[in-house]
Amino acid sequence: VQLQASGGGLVQAGGSLRLSCAASGRTFSLYGMGWFRQAPGKEREFVAVISRSGSNTYYADSVKGRFTISRDNARNTVYLQMNSLKPEDTAVYYCAADYTRTTTATTSDARVYDYWGQGTQVTVSS
Repeated sequence: VQLQASGGGLVQAGGSLRLSCAASGRTFSLYGMGWFRQAPGKEREFVAVISRSGSNTYYADSVKGRFTISRDNARNTVYLQMNSLKPEDTAVYYCAADYTRTTTATTSDARVYDYWGQGTQVTVSS
């Protein structure tokens, strides 16, 4: 699976961005999909995850209520809608794919993810 993230950019605090992650291959529906981010000088952190079927989602506390993860299995794409952005959301955002045996499983543990995209920069100005 190859992942291509896009949609990053520069936005003012309070604004919105929508990230997309397009996956190659015909097995996209077998993977739970996650978003992670890494700010300069900080470790990579979990943002959100969606199960294979899309029925389950899970968010980091820092983004809960502001970000929404979704997926379109017909288009092999996962999205991250980011609203009410804050300067502390500034980071490189990565999408990742986790092969799962159930349609509802989700994980925030980056170590279990099998494939990673190249990242897209999100910068939020104050």
